[in-house]
Amino acid sequence: MNFEHTEERRMLADSLNRFISEQYHIEKRHHIAASSQGYSTEFWQQFAELGVIAALLREEDGGFGGAGFDIAVVFEALGRGLVIEPFLGSAVMAAEALAAAGRALDGIADGSTIAGFAHDEPDSHYELARVQTRAERSGGGWLLNGAKAAVLQGEAAELFVVSARTSGDVESETGISLFLVPKDAAGVSVLGTPTIDGGRVAELTLDNVKLEADALLCEEGQGFALLERVIGRGVLALCAESLGAMEAAKAATLEYLRTRKQFGAPIGKFQALQHRMADLLLEIEQARSAVINAAAALDADRITRERALSAAKTTIGRIGTLVAEECIQLHGGIGMTWELPLAHYAKRLVMIDHQLGDEDHHLERYIALGREAAA
Repeated sequence: MNFEHTEERRMLADSLNRFISEQYHIEKRHHIAASSQGYSTEFWQQFAELGVIAALLREEDGGFGGAGFDIAVVFEALGRGLVIEPFLGSAVMAAEALAAAGRALDGIADGSTIAGFAHDEPDSHYELARVQTRAERSGGGWLLNGAKAAVLQGEAAELFVVSARTSGDVESETGISLFLVPKDAAGVSVLGTPTIDGGRVAELTLDNVKLEADALLCEEGQGFALLERVIGRGVLALCAESLGAMEAAKAATLEYLRTRKQFGAPIGKFQALQHRMADLLLEIEQARSAVINAAAALDADRITRERALSAAKTTIGRIGTLVAEECIQLHGGIGMTWELPLAHYAKRLVMIDHQLGDEDHHLERYIALGREAAA
């Protein structure tokens, strides 16, 4: 199989990397992260005009990409620049759920609409099927009650894709449905908070929220398979973002080793540091291989797809933490200073491990899927 990117993807990567390096400086990113909005409307529209959002959507959904390698190319570039605009929640996960339901994505593709994906709950512990939010039929429509946690850019979202249980017990894969919930619907409450690595998330509370019958996005009680696909695309995006952040941290560390002098020589000439850096380079290449494998398997059968995604997330979790720790140590005393971009890459690498399932969760899931395949 040929894993080289197409000419179109290479052009997209080049233009996106150039735009981010020239326009999205770390000082600008700090300013955006500290704002009450948590992202830049101006940059969001510029990304849309560059076709970055459309590259994450399939052609039939108003985009020109949407494949695994399209997601990987875009998010690796976003990771290099620590971009905090709402790509993951809106253009990847919410967009996938809406596309599967045949809903128009024009607003998402051109950046005029931001959608939130609300699935995690305060005590879900990464378990995909654990949904306590309830949806009951009411007067030809639906009545939703429950709470969702850590909704990416929830304050900026105009609408939410919400998972809710229409039947079954709290951990059953059957009985889960997905609903489209307007932010301005009566009973919807959004409480935002900043995150440690930049951007914002929100707690979403649903108190007797009344929806029309067409708010249901999939067949009633059969939303788990779609939920799994949506989360899978998010996992791939996070893995590629982490890879981009690792590459940026690696480049900064190599430059430091070449320029920082001790005893009259660059510290990069010391054999002990060379060995540590060589080990780090090998680990990052292993992470890249895992991302490539996951991107190639995104449209494969369920077991192949999910095992590749969990394998990648497990690998990324371990290596991302290793890269954060090693690069900081190789920088010595300045490694964790706010002024050095490396500290912010390190925070993002560690936090990516905890999004959509950490290393331990995905290792257990990979093993369970293997047993399922062998049964």
